[in-house]
Amino acid sequence: MDGSETALDALDRSLTRLAAAVGLLERAAERRMRHDEARSNAEEEFALMQDDRSRLAVDLDAALDRSRILEAANAEAEERLARAAETIARVVERMEPPAD
Repeated sequence: MDGSETALDALDRSLTRLAAAVGLLERAAERRMRHDEARSNAEEEFALMQDDRSRLAVDLDAALDRSRILEAANAEAEERLARAAETIARVVERMEPPAD
């Protein structure tokens, strides 16, 4: 009986070590899955930020173009108003009788 108890004890110890090894393997697999999921989420977030950055760059370019157009229109309007003011001043001078 001592030989069979020893074999059973050895089998129990082997099964305990196997269960511990399987537990370690399961925890390692869970850590790896969490790591892979976190990496996937980070990559997805990065892709979204890149898309946002591209969209914002396009919006900024459009806003800058619009600003340049408005500045040019403003300068043209300023020139036209100045010419109109000069013309009005000349007309008013001609309409006023000379002061003697």
